[in-house]
Amino acid sequence: MPALSFLDARAAVINRVRDARLPPIAESVLLEDSPGRILAEDIAADRDYPPFNRSVRDGFAVRSSDVPGRLRVIGEVRAGERFRSILQSGETVEIMTGAPVPEGADAVVMVEHTTRHADGSVETDRAAQFGSNIAPRGCEARDGDMVLPRGTRIDFSSVAWLATTGHSFVSVFAHPRVAVLATGDEIVPVGDRPSAHQIRNSNSYSLAAQVRRAGGDPLILPVARDDKQHTAHLIAQGLEADLLLLSGGVSAGKYDFVESALADCGAEFYFDRVLIQPGQPLVFGKARGKFFFGLPGNPASTMVTFELFARAALDLLSGANDAPLPLTLARLTRPFRHKPGLTRFLPAQMSCAEVTPVDWQGSGDVPSICRANAFLVADANQPDYAAGDLIPVLLK
Repeated sequence: MPALSFLDARAAVINRVRDARLPPIAESVLLEDSPGRILAEDIAADRDYPPFNRSVRDGFAVRSSDVPGRLRVIGEVRAGERFRSILQSGETVEIMTGAPVPEGADAVVMVEHTTRHADGSVETDRAAQFGSNIAPRGCEARDGDMVLPRGTRIDFSSVAWLATTGHSFVSVFAHPRVAVLATGDEIVPVGDRPSAHQIRNSNSYSLAAQVRRAGGDPLILPVARDDKQHTAHLIAQGLEADLLLLSGGVSAGKYDFVESALADCGAEFYFDRVLIQPGQPLVFGKARGKFFFGLPGNPASTMVTFELFARAALDLLSGANDAPLPLTLARLTRPFRHKPGLTRFLPAQMSCAEVTPVDWQGSGDVPSICRANAFLVADANQPDYAAGDLIPVLLK
């Protein structure tokens, strides 16, 4: 099976999962519990927004044909109030930001562009265009307009719109269940003191944290030992979840049983190698109607491949309309060189629009990953970068 490029592998994941997924079950949650969840219903405007011609400045509501000039102030209107008279020629109403524009007025002159006189009148030497400093009724959304479609991940702005439209409860999709299965005889429980040849089970917990952050409900399975029958038994348990994530055992070693154990479960493999570092030996497929990823066992490889590929699958299985990758551009603070041929995701520190590579010792170097807040994305065809060059950055 040929190795795929980063972009081809990611496209394969997104297309396979999107084509095969079923709508998740919907549930109702309190508005305050909805951030991060995926909408299971369309949220439309329940009236025009704004529901009236709204002033966007503190100032004076006027007839645009009356200014420049001196006007008689006949009242005041604040946000939450309504001025009930109709503005006539030569008159003005003092108005506050957010207040409804009185009938008869067609512009607002900002207060700093006016002069008050002792007799209570106001004068401005500036002209006003029709509609200036006014948000007209319905300019944000018309009654019935779709604003948040089903499949949107709820963020703080979505919460504002849900509250605006009266949704104290929100219909969202249930969290997908994600089984996490680490493999290898060298792995011991977190609470144990490992021997020199052993490591604690960090991957299961870091993956569970990534799953939870992405909106999944993680289930950590017992560690699969380097035995094909034991591995196949735990894989079968993991395939009862909505998505199975395996860590380790996907290389070509004598005791790497994951792919053969998956094959015994009737697995179909879509790819088993991606031209990236870290994370080159990456398996993606489907067995018993469920998608699975065989992630490399080194911690950085596990973390990076989850963010690049498994998170996209989890987004779609959660009911999301898309699976965005949080990439941005930043300028390198120092020169950078890498061996071409692979797209590399290397730990870095990003501050504002600048990024600095973090020195690291390879994909087992967890302390360096902790010191990083992003990953440089080095192009497979560009070996050299100079200080000041723009480079893609994957936010951590």
